[in-house]
Amino acid sequence: MNAADHPKMMLGDFELMMFSDGTYLLDGGSMFGVVPKSLWNRRVMVDERNLMACGTNCVLVKMGKQNVLIETGIGNKLSEKLKHIYQNKEMLLKNLAEAGVKREDIHAVINSHLHFDHCGWNTMREGESVVPTFPNARYFAPKGEWEHGQLQLERDRISYISDNYDPLLRNGQLTLAEKDSQVLPGISMVHYPGHTRSMMAVVIESGGKTACYISDLIPTSAHLDATWVMSYDLYPLETIENRKRYYSRAIPEKWLTIFTHDHERPWAYLEEPATGKVKASDSPVS
Repeated sequence: MNAADHPKMMLGDFELMMFSDGTYLLDGGSMFGVVPKSLWNRRVMVDERNLMACGTNCVLVKMGKQNVLIETGIGNKLSEKLKHIYQNKEMLLKNLAEAGVKREDIHAVINSHLHFDHCGWNTMREGESVVPTFPNARYFAPKGEWEHGQLQLERDRISYISDNYDPLLRNGQLTLAEKDSQVLPGISMVHYPGHTRSMMAVVIESGGKTACYISDLIPTSAHLDATWVMSYDLYPLETIENRKRYYSRAIPEKWLTIFTHDHERPWAYLEEPATGKVKASDSPVS
């Protein structure tokens, strides 16, 4: 998916529209953990440094007069060193504006977790200040994610940038979800640990249809095999079990699965043929 493309579809009475903050680079081996490169490089392309382009897929849900944004990409607050490493593009606001969506038009923002590549445009840098990017929005994120980010542990402190969320907590815009809950009519946050302890998927339901922003539990369509987990996952065995848990509903109930880091295939329906290997499909299997 080109960052300027905005795939859209109807889900019952809701319109889903895909936006990107542009691709960034991550190590291919890290994205597939213990899976041998001889297997995963049949599915993804890497450059001479073994880096693969990853998407930053954000979903705008239009529900009547309400505009809900799921995830906000990387944003504009990375240090120059990290910008050089990740080669991120900072395109989300430009892409929203080109589609006629102003920052003031967003009524709610939902973060599956608080890694910097999922919540970067929650706030933005203006000169020396950090301000809310979406001034009229209520923000939602898992409480356990915020608590973990405050610890700044050696294993993953690089993933947590407090300016992405602490200003919103201080000014009252951010609500921290402690358990599975409906945050808006038709939109719920559901706990799916593995990548982190407190990561939540965002489930969207309207007109008898369901879509799920499954976030880093299944980061791309190349990660559908239950055991193909990332080295970034803090709890890889839980990732495997929770993928199976997700498939047990998403496949028979024909959910649309939204992938957070797949810039070529941002969403798909899932099927499990006789081989037992879960595959992606452009339409629900009858």
